[in-house]
Amino acid sequence: MLSVSDLVDLQTLSESVELEFKLAQGAEGKGKLPEDFWRTYSAMANTRGGYVVLGVREKKGIFIIEGISDIAIVTKQLFDTVNNKKKVNVNLLTEHSVQIINLDNKSIIVIEIPAARREQKPVYLNNQPMTETYIRRHEGDCHCSEEQIKRMLAEQVEDSRDDRILVGFNFSDIDQDSLRAYRNLFAIAKPQHPWLELELIDLFWNIGGWRKNRQSGEEGVTLAGILMFGSWNAIQEAVPNYFVDYRERDDVQPDSRWIDRIYPDGSWSGNIFDFFRRTYRKLITDLKVPFELQDGIRLDETKVHEAIREALVNTLVHADYTGRSSILVVRRPDLFGFRNPGLMRIPPDIAVKGGESDCRNRRMHQMFLMIGAGERAGSGVPKIMSGWKWANLRTPKLYEKTEPSEQTLLELSMISLVSQEVTERLNVLFGQRFYQLDELERMIVITTATEGWVNHERVCQLTTRHSRDVTLAFPKLVDKGFLIASGEKRDKSYSLPGMALPSPEEVFANALSSSSGLTHSVQDLTHSANNLTHSDPVLADSHHRRDEHGRFISHLLDKPFIDDLDELSIEFREMLEALTAPARKQRRLDTEVMEQLLVRLCDGHYLSVAVMEILLGRKAQSIRQNYLKPMVDSKQLKLAFPNKPNSPRQGYTLISFPD
Repeated sequence: MLSVSDLVDLQTLSESVELEFKLAQGAEGKGKLPEDFWRTYSAMANTRGGYVVLGVREKKGIFIIEGISDIAIVTKQLFDTVNNKKKVNVNLLTEHSVQIINLDNKSIIVIEIPAARREQKPVYLNNQPMTETYIRRHEGDCHCSEEQIKRMLAEQVEDSRDDRILVGFNFSDIDQDSLRAYRNLFAIAKPQHPWLELELIDLFWNIGGWRKNRQSGEEGVTLAGILMFGSWNAIQEAVPNYFVDYRERDDVQPDSRWIDRIYPDGSWSGNIFDFFRRTYRKLITDLKVPFELQDGIRLDETKVHEAIREALVNTLVHADYTGRSSILVVRRPDLFGFRNPGLMRIPPDIAVKGGESDCRNRRMHQMFLMIGAGERAGSGVPKIMSGWKWANLRTPKLYEKTEPSEQTLLELSMISLVSQEVTERLNVLFGQRFYQLDELERMIVITTATEGWVNHERVCQLTTRHSRDVTLAFPKLVDKGFLIASGEKRDKSYSLPGMALPSPEEVFANALSSSSGLTHSVQDLTHSANNLTHSDPVLADSHHRRDEHGRFISHLLDKPFIDDLDELSIEFREMLEALTAPARKQRRLDTEVMEQLLVRLCDGHYLSVAVMEILLGRKAQSIRQNYLKPMVDSKQLKLAFPNKPNSPRQGYTLISFPD
């Protein structure tokens, strides 16, 4: 349960996206459960759970304890309503879910909303699953799309998504060469197994490729059988969204052309088993990792090999093959990347700890286990983490995305956890004090030194500790002088002393520009010109000026910044307008065309979303959500203020690499 003893705790915990404050005063001021509580209840239950604090007024990051005078009325309303099936379909609360806390001689209520189990989702309101189902995004409660709700309903009734018998498919849809290759690996892994004496079709039956429903008498090829060993045409008919893709690049530039690629091109079966074999060989080719000796003999396979194999198997067996994203595996000199469609059935922080498993495609998982690939239930992710830790590589990053589609991503960095440069920096700054920190605190400081800044979300991706432990660790490190905080609430980030990244406020403190190009009607994504300019026509200081094109220059930024079209020279503005004319003329452009346009538009300088809105003829929110965010995630673009990703003054530029 949430531990709150004073206002400082509230302020600290407010950085978590799993926390919501509601006044809950009612018309008479004695206390009433607010109606919008139930949207938050549904959203948190359908996402990763969280806490709702009643009796606290929050305004611009300032908390005022109003309290609730009649606790009994509010708690009765809570439990009466949560047990009313006409209001909410699932009750996740018990008496232990509610905690009464006294602050400043006033009582507040803390309600813990657990994440619903897969079998309980979707959690919806008013008997309207298709219109009253919510999920949590950032700190907001958002309606679920119809596609997301249908996926929840399918996940609810299907323990194993690949167990389904496919009507109209038979053994002729199976690629015989793939199945023979599987039997060869099976023989190596289990040379004495009796199934090795069976005919191919009987082996296929025994490993789960064929199943009989004892209740209905129906029998046939399973989805697992088609996915693992099917021909390309059969797979496409069974799972239309299916696509597997391996890409290899020889540098870290995301938009560079791949030098090797594996995808279904007609030259091979395109099934999961063959993709696994081909891709794993590519992933471990020339793998430079520390070697390990056993009884004086160098082992052919290290724990890094095992971790990569487990990551690949995990990606394949946990994928939701009805999702819109493809299976994507990327190898670059600096990382191995794995993406699969579908969110994790087990929360990422639980998966990292191990011990719990809810595999989406259990028959496929068992098929991999039979050939010695993959780990038993609940131990796969911990094995990946331990393999990377053994090699002293940076902690893997496991996370989920809901836009543009639901997907799970795993990044295995090939960068050493603590470089010599970072070690020397920490010794200079903190000396022996650094080694007196506990494990979590050291990890936070090391990550900050390595990546330049850190926030709550990033640390939660790197540790198995509870998010509250992470939240409370930050103010301790600030008090001890190890970190400098900037920003407010969920926008808060941290850097090392003397190494803080510039903030928009610092960069634009003395910017000289007109107001016409900075103020737009789109809320939350734009800003008032008054925030960026001075009303008096004073000259900018020596560190702030404009270049010959009218782009804003600051010694705190590595590139010029286009913040106002009206400040640009006529020639430069006309060039930008000509470049973006296709977007203004055509309301519909292919995603690739728009991305290429943004690459050219952001080359050589930072560009604000407010300016993009004018040049592209698109709403700022649409540009940001549909193009900019995915391009930042794929490292095509970078932010001017990476430690303030949601700043309305944010700018974007093309990532450039040294020759």
